[in-house]
Amino acid sequence: MTTITVVASGTRGDVQPYLALAQGLQRAGYTVRLVSSDNFATLAAEAGLEFGSMGFSAEERLQSDEWRQRVEGGNFLKILRGMQSEMKTVATDMARRLPPLLDGSDVIVTGVAGTGGVFTLAEQRRIPVIQAYVFPFTPTTAFPAPVTTQLPLGAVLNPLSFRVLQQMFWQMSKTGDAAVRREVGLRKPPFWGPFGALDRANTPVLYGYSAHVLPRPTDWSARYTVTGYWFLDEPAGWQPPADLVDFLNAGAPPVYIGFGSMSSRNPEEAGQIALEALRRSGQRGVLASGWGGLKPTELPDNVHLISALPHSWLFPRMAAVVHHGGAGTTAAGFRAGVPSIIVPFGLDQPFWGSRAVALGVGPRPIPRKQLTGARLGEAITAAVTDQGMRQQAADLGQKIRAEDGVDSAVASIERYLRSKR
Repeated sequence: MTTITVVASGTRGDVQPYLALAQGLQRAGYTVRLVSSDNFATLAAEAGLEFGSMGFSAEERLQSDEWRQRVEGGNFLKILRGMQSEMKTVATDMARRLPPLLDGSDVIVTGVAGTGGVFTLAEQRRIPVIQAYVFPFTPTTAFPAPVTTQLPLGAVLNPLSFRVLQQMFWQMSKTGDAAVRREVGLRKPPFWGPFGALDRANTPVLYGYSAHVLPRPTDWSARYTVTGYWFLDEPAGWQPPADLVDFLNAGAPPVYIGFGSMSSRNPEEAGQIALEALRRSGQRGVLASGWGGLKPTELPDNVHLISALPHSWLFPRMAAVVHHGGAGTTAAGFRAGVPSIIVPFGLDQPFWGSRAVALGVGPRPIPRKQLTGARLGEAITAAVTDQGMRQQAADLGQKIRAEDGVDSAVASIERYLRSKR
């Protein structure tokens, strides 16, 4: 039986789509192993997947005060340097753990997590790699790379922006790759990273987002497939908290406000901004504290506080959703069919915020550094009263719900495997 190893890293929002893809491959009859950090072992077990731990926990690192300052500043280069510094501290341990985790793999499915040594080991062992990403990573003239969204580059420079993006991730992770190479006795990595070798291998590249959100560029070759989103829904038998259900039933649909893994240096202030925005807009609210930095000191009766809940259940019950614009949360908001108000902190988040505006399903994003109760209140008012925006959000949600990105990705992988027999 074919064994497929899926390698993913980052926060829960980063890893969850790959877990959904791994489940889809398992349903198709493959032996599937998920390789990620320790904190996803329980999720993998609940999904019935074999699990291998790389040890490193991105979520724990992101909760440090130093990291909060980097993220809240929104400077991508500072965030990148922080990631590079973190990689240096864990590179040796990851290099020791990683090679055995890939033993017995017939195929490896991974995205940017592969730059930390996975691509190198796959090439050494002649294991085919299928690249899988949740944001655009392949050069195109159609649009700029996600981290350069706000720059008017144009068709000539857009492809170059993707090379810059690839190098940013390579510079972040090349310490881990070098450690893996030392562990298995390989020479130093190529200066520009693994991307040339990956292109020459001519294997499929899968994109786990919807073409209704970002159309597939016409200058991509046939091996690049936009499959639709890879959603992981709540497990069978899951039940929401009774007090939340009572709150939802007691009035009009509320507005969700939560910033996922984007921690705040002043969570009390962030919580007060959220409450002020709800008061100004006259809306009920559901605030997600989690560890993303929303800690209001006192809650009015029309606001309910939660820690973490499946977005697939919660978002369709909201009047609008306010979030940081991470790829996974943005996907859930779009699928729910309600307006999305995006407060980007950095990375690819401004890119998804710009897509919400272009699609007419959300007001203009509010960068985290510019967030105030007044600005957020105005955006919420627009989202809940603009009938055109609400209709376009509902229409987009219907289109996305009609897709099955996991099945489409599995079908692409199966076609590739049949072609290799």
